[in-house]
Amino acid sequence: MGEIGLPRGMFLWSVAAIYLFAFASLYVQIPGLYGNEGIVPVRLVVPQSERPLLEQLQAFPTLLLLGPQLGLSPQQAMELLCLLGVLLALGAVLLTSLRNSLVFLCLWALYFSLGQVGHDFLQSQWDSLLLEAGFLAVVVAPLLCGGSSLRLHDPVTFWLTRWLLFRVTFGAGVAKLARGGSEWWSLSALSHVFESQGSPTPLAWYCHQLPVWLLRLGVVVLLEAQLVVPFLFFAPIRCLRLSAFYLQVLLQLGSLLTGNLNVMSLLTIALCFSLLDDEHVRSEQGPKKKKKSKTWMQFIGSLISLILELGVFALIIYSAVELFQLRIDWEQKIVTSKTKFTQQQFADVLKLVTVPSIWVGVLSLTWEVVAAMLGCVCARGFLSKLWALFQWAVFTALAAGIFALTLVPYTAMENVSNSKILPEVRKAYNMVEPYGLVGAYGIEHKSLTEDGRPEIVIEGSMDQQKWTEIEFMYRPGKESRAPPLVTPYQPRLDWELWEAAHGSQEDSPWFTGLMQRLLQGKRDVVRLVQTDDAQYPFSQTPPTFIRAGLYKYWFTEESQDGSQPQQWWRRHFVQEFYPAVRLGDPELESMLRSHGLKEKHPILAVSDSPVGQALELVRDQVSPLSGPLVLLALVATVASVCLVKSMIGQKAKGVPAEPKGKKGKEAQPVTEKSKGKKDNSEERAQDSERSPRKRRK
Repeated sequence: MGEIGLPRGMFLWSVAAIYLFAFASLYVQIPGLYGNEGIVPVRLVVPQSERPLLEQLQAFPTLLLLGPQLGLSPQQAMELLCLLGVLLALGAVLLTSLRNSLVFLCLWALYFSLGQVGHDFLQSQWDSLLLEAGFLAVVVAPLLCGGSSLRLHDPVTFWLTRWLLFRVTFGAGVAKLARGGSEWWSLSALSHVFESQGSPTPLAWYCHQLPVWLLRLGVVVLLEAQLVVPFLFFAPIRCLRLSAFYLQVLLQLGSLLTGNLNVMSLLTIALCFSLLDDEHVRSEQGPKKKKKSKTWMQFIGSLISLILELGVFALIIYSAVELFQLRIDWEQKIVTSKTKFTQQQFADVLKLVTVPSIWVGVLSLTWEVVAAMLGCVCARGFLSKLWALFQWAVFTALAAGIFALTLVPYTAMENVSNSKILPEVRKAYNMVEPYGLVGAYGIEHKSLTEDGRPEIVIEGSMDQQKWTEIEFMYRPGKESRAPPLVTPYQPRLDWELWEAAHGSQEDSPWFTGLMQRLLQGKRDVVRLVQTDDAQYPFSQTPPTFIRAGLYKYWFTEESQDGSQPQQWWRRHFVQEFYPAVRLGDPELESMLRSHGLKEKHPILAVSDSPVGQALELVRDQVSPLSGPLVLLALVATVASVCLVKSMIGQKAKGVPAEPKGKKGKEAQPVTEKSKGKKDNSEERAQDSERSPRKRRK
């Protein structure tokens, strides 16, 4: 690969921006999720102990344990960590000097501390990916001062982001066929995924209306992009890597626009920057330079590279045509498709491919290591060369160690190769696994449901005779309400409701806490459901009884005139999900006790320390705003500051340099007389060049 200064900077900027979105989204939801009157109060999670602080941190590693030292309650400590994360991430987004290892280490520590007490609401796959990508940002970033200056070992550490991208992408493809349902084998997944994914958007409804043959072809493209194309990440030919980059970014943008997969899609795009180089980024940012004429050897090399590129593209297309039996039906003007291989054949191929794919990674990493070592050897000066080689050795060992640790979850896709992992590596992985430094992707896969998307519908009543549905802002509710678009906000409760709908209420102990808080009419929890009081049917008086039912939802079909749908959804009742309960109900009390949601410790009074008062002031300012509005305000702030900086930079470039000479002396205007003298002097210089004496010299 070429120079990676610009792609590395793009990766670090993207990780900082994603941290900003994650911390800000969580901060808005803390009172309703973890507050003293929230669904799962954090004070019930943080252990109360009189042991020394270091012992507590060793047993339960989270910075929330420092809260009592500042006189803060656990909820206030969570808010403080979130605000610190927002400020640090915002600074890293706006200032290049703050994109250093120290800042990213603080961001990682803050997010890890929150995840330790977050339970189900902070245990999604994108949370694991953010922790691992955030840790890699610590390794990739400059140590103490940010900037675009490259160190000779940077390509070695930056390669780890490419390996993580491969694991995430290839693991997702393997999970679809190895652990997914029949819909992936029948190529009908996209006929259901748009309506059954976690948080569909209005665009998902329109994509759902596409012809069936086109959706089946889309499944083929997706499987090829996740199972075959990832091997191009390590291709020595630049064009192949760039093609893989644009294909992956296109797929992630599609997921972002149709499914509100904010953090996961944005992180994958950030990892894709590891496939770029400075030359390509510069060519996209400014006017292209004129290409220099090539020598015969360069021409032959380019021709061989072009032939190899065309051969690889032809092989990928051929594999798709043969493995999925793509045929053109000229009469109906469609493309038919059908899976040619079986699940057992796929498992056999996976066993054959897993180990070679590791060796592909080893060879790619070795190439970067050797190239970096040669750069260190060629450094000028003995001390500079010695220092560069020392850094190269340290970071090469670190990269090799991280790569070895990732092999444990990577080979879990195939148990035979997993048994070949050295016991020392497995032991080291078990030690770092609780810290989220290395994650497993694609091992667990939620099968799609071909008979509609399950949804939990909560209803309240005052007399158990008339039940009124409680609609959530970011969930499918009434059939006439369009799917929401919430990017880049990440509503945690709504996502967990989708997860809970695929199981039972015993699998989601927090659901009992939600029902209790709705019965109590707790304002912070109600704001997670609806920020507009007019849309919440029990804004004046909380319901006396509450229950939940399981429904199945489907997208409606497109009208013949192609107009916007009047009904986005159709649904029907399936079964009871949660029985009707009221406050003081023995069944409700029993479930609260069994799920650990009964009070164990008295509620601490709000701290009147300066830090506590500052936190209350910030909360009072943010509380009236909805989550998406807070995120949009942050995006607008960042965009405005970046625009102003860009304008100032362009203006500074356009200022001419001061003329040499005495200070305050004005530049003399060019007159016809001076111009003539200049021309005469140039002619005399040319004559002297043509003189015989000059030529003899």
